[in-house]
Amino acid sequence: MPAKKPSRIEYLFESLLWKSRLITLLAVIFSLVASLSLFIAGSYQLMNAAISFARGMAGRTNYNDLVVNVIGGIDLYLIGIVLLIFSFGVYELFVSKIDPARQDREINILEIKNLDGLKTKLLKVIIMVMIVHFFKLIMTIHPHKPLEILYLAGGVLMISVCTYFLRRVED
Repeated sequence: MPAKKPSRIEYLFESLLWKSRLITLLAVIFSLVASLSLFIAGSYQLMNAAISFARGMAGRTNYNDLVVNVIGGIDLYLIGIVLLIFSFGVYELFVSKIDPARQDREINILEIKNLDGLKTKLLKVIIMVMIVHFFKLIMTIHPHKPLEILYLAGGVLMISVCTYFLRRVED
């Protein structure tokens, strides 16, 4: 049976529907802007940590504050990476393949084939953000009771198990 030729209205509607996918460019653009902002904020935090450390070298230096500030900067970078991966993925899935990325054979981390692949990549980075944030939190609290120390140990154990399963997830 020959295929039915679509009516003009049906063709116009389907064309409009297909072009509406370009609204995802808003998500791409604003995610890129937010990613850039987070990279600048992370760099600023790391620069301030280095300056504070250099100023404190003459006197008494608090290494715990230095580590917390460095981890905070890394945390901002990781969140920026989440947004960057999201931007690349949404663009490749809904708008167009990124030609320069296809030409670079060495770097394929941002190559997104389907929505599940994008979710898996995002999940891995988000879990890493949570791990880094948890580590930063551990550095700022001071347990006083044995039960609090046990809670911390349980948290570290859960992070370890999560990291083990994260490595087992296939791309």
